[in-house]
Amino acid sequence: MRARASFIAGILLVTAGMLLGAQESSLQEIPGLREQAVVMRIVSRIVEQNQAVVWNSENTKTILPGRPVGLQLVGSNLVVAVQFTPFLRPNGRHVLLAQGQIWINVPGEGISYHTTMQTIPMEFRETVYFFPLGSMMDDDQPRIEIQLTLEPYLERSTPVHRGRNSGSQ
Repeated sequence: MRARASFIAGILLVTAGMLLGAQESSLQEIPGLREQAVVMRIVSRIVEQNQAVVWNSENTKTILPGRPVGLQLVGSNLVVAVQFTPFLRPNGRHVLLAQGQIWINVPGEGISYHTTMQTIPMEFRETVYFFPLGSMMDDDQPRIEIQLTLEPYLERSTPVHRGRNSGSQ
């Protein structure tokens, strides 16, 4: 546990880079793509022992189901690279595939490499939490936290009309 605290402390010196690697197709040019597209909102945070957020990044990406969105966090002794791929199901209970690779330089021990793959059930507009270094039950430990939300693209792109239409009389 002590080694874990020391490499997480190194995260606090993050020179973070957010890479949203999925290519956004031109949804206006290809018929039928707008109906299939989803909007993925990703909020990445580093939370200290006292629950203070010391770093925060928020990004939104419009993608097609089955296409991954990549995220890379780079710190002084840590690299976290994850991909999130949404898969939609007709019953509304969708699945998010989370794949991660983590490189940690532990002082005196060298570089440690870990991988993770999880399938996470989710619904539209439901917030899902992903902890690349594992879930920490102790709130007194620093952590990396990634929040993900999916919603249909058409709901975001459809303008909301309020008020009445003023027609000619």
